[in-house]
Amino acid sequence: MKQYIGIDLGGTGIKGAVVREDGEILARQTCPTRPRRGPAAVAEDIGAMIRTLGRGREVAGVGLGCPGTVDDRAGTVVYACNIGWVNYDVRRTLEDTGFSVRLVNDANAAALAEAAVGAAKGTRSAVVVTLGTGIGGGVVLDGHLLTGFTGAASELGHMCIVADGESCACGRRGCWETYASATALIRRTEAAMAAHPDSALHRIAREKGGVDGRTAFAGQEAGDPAATRVVAEYIRYLGVGIANLVNIFFPEVIALGGGIANQGETLLRPLRAQVQSQEYGSAYTKKHPRIVTCTLGSDAGVIGAALFAAEKPE
Repeated sequence: MKQYIGIDLGGTGIKGAVVREDGEILARQTCPTRPRRGPAAVAEDIGAMIRTLGRGREVAGVGLGCPGTVDDRAGTVVYACNIGWVNYDVRRTLEDTGFSVRLVNDANAAALAEAAVGAAKGTRSAVVVTLGTGIGGGVVLDGHLLTGFTGAASELGHMCIVADGESCACGRRGCWETYASATALIRRTEAAMAAHPDSALHRIAREKGGVDGRTAFAGQEAGDPAATRVVAEYIRYLGVGIANLVNIFFPEVIALGGGIANQGETLLRPLRAQVQSQEYGSAYTKKHPRIVTCTLGSDAGVIGAALFAAEKPE
């Protein structure tokens, strides 16, 4: 069985792994990113990681998952704001590793992994949505990533769900991530706390050391009305975006990742009802996408990058 190296480049850390084509991780390595040193220094660390992981192994290829927009054909990271890379020719920099390194967006890599060996294993179509500071994700159709002609497709968080709505960091208004990211949930939880000084949310936040994506769900579990309203509103906005994805792609599986997805059925049960009610022709449709949580956790990035290296270049 062939082996590939997957590298997951993040803003704070670089993870690498030797991955079999069935998704099993055989070896791992990590190091800090320290992006302020500049792209050449970071790429040097990536190259050293590739050489270490590949030593004494027959490696069939290397995939590098990067944040931001990548151009696999050219071998460049076009724009990755959180590490400060702009039009950086990382493939040329890594030539001395002996590999022509394939490039893929990190969220797309995670989606490919979940589709191939994770939550959507055995299916041909899946959409993976990551709920974090923003909303990321990827689309896999007929077993292949949807990357678009520039490699920048599947910026799921930046579909507009509220015309002329709240401002988004991308410059648009009403983007899905301004309403359904973990950041949005925290902001709405804090607003509810300010409006309701007697809410149990205050006690929960004190006990947990601050407000995070779990606070409102904990308040709902405690029977707090303000928290219950926050959760219901959050799920409503999340459902609008997911229903849009269903109506566009109608995949077999929609898999949710990120900390909020750890709420499990507390989140998924009402979300499924929201989404199904908004599906086109829902009254007549006999089959619906399965909405589940991701299963690969923090390994999804390296596994997906490795599996991408195994794909035939377009």
